[in-house]
Amino acid sequence: MFAKLFKIAVASAVAVGVMGTPLPQSNKLAARWMSFDNWGGFSSMNGFDNFYGAENFCGHIQSQTIIEQQQEVVCHSQSIEIIQQRLLVLQEMAKRIISEQICEVETQTIVFEQFYSSLGDFSGDLSRKSGRHVGYDSNIVSHFGSLQNSDGSLSSNDLGFSGSDCGSSTIVPSGSNWSDESSPISVGNAYNAAQSAITSFPSSS
Repeated sequence: MFAKLFKIAVASAVAVGVMGTPLPQSNKLAARWMSFDNWGGFSSMNGFDNFYGAENFCGHIQSQTIIEQQQEVVCHSQSIEIIQQRLLVLQEMAKRIISEQICEVETQTIVFEQFYSSLGDFSGDLSRKSGRHVGYDSNIVSHFGSLQNSDGSLSSNDLGFSGSDCGSSTIVPSGSNWSDESSPISVGNAYNAAQSAITSFPSSS
């Protein structure tokens, strides 16, 4: 049932070339970089840096390869509650994976902050400030149904990719209302409204 919630039909695709280049690494990021391999002496942190690569804690440095679909992928607006339900499923699944499959609270904390920061990069995509296209990696998404075993327990097999692979099979849905003339302002207003709602509540962190 879990897999059915997010079953995404991905048409066969042919790579047509790189549409973006790795984002330049800022001096600020370089100054903050540190290795997390075996951080704190925890064996659960062994190989942590291998996922996104050295000096790329949460995948900030990433390129995209846009793939051409035999059938164009077009966005179709759904009820906002339907969208919120599905995003909540993703949120709670992330919590389940972290709390069930990592036992050291220190490792839980670092992995969550990596996940949170990586997901937060999508905000820059939506505002067209990041240099990346608004889309998703179809190869990564195709593994969604592999997160659980048939009995509902979490799977633990290697899915066969790393963080550095993300973006190599990017699909960019068409049909959004983005306008180069008006959207930078309207999206900025939407972002500020959301941030005002967030900051109006005391932080629990």
